[in-house]
Amino acid sequence: MNELPQPRKVVIVPCSGMGKSFGSVSREAAYDITEELRPETTRLAALSKLVLGDEETRAEVQQSPAITIDGCKLACAAKMVKESGGSVSQEIAVLDVYRRHKDLRPDGIAELNEPGLRLARALAEEVAAMVDDLVAGEQGDHNG
Repeated sequence: MNELPQPRKVVIVPCSGMGKSFGSVSREAAYDITEELRPETTRLAALSKLVLGDEETRAEVQQSPAITIDGCKLACAAKMVKESGGSVSQEIAVLDVYRRHKDLRPDGIAELNEPGLRLARALAEEVAAMVDDLVAGEQGDHNG
């Protein structure tokens, strides 16, 4: 009895950006994606676990497509996925999304203001579209 292979989940790796509004936007967007927009096709991976060398998290990024969400030009999330032996399928920067939504200036760290939450949602929706493309590509690989 052959079972169909389970599609791999897309791993979402947001920046840590502690103490920075764009880092908070990154994390909020990652929660929106993994908990609300695409819970069945995504999984959240904490950047801190990659930094600490957590074997389970490293295995996740090595075995699944990853989308990184970085809050600044240092691109720590993308760098850590690569250093952990994973490949980054898509990279997105909060600043790039903010440039398209200048009216949504984030403020706050522990709790984002309303424009910051709306910016996180706009970012989450862009990443959700990336997830859909990756999942469609994976399914095409199995069917072709």
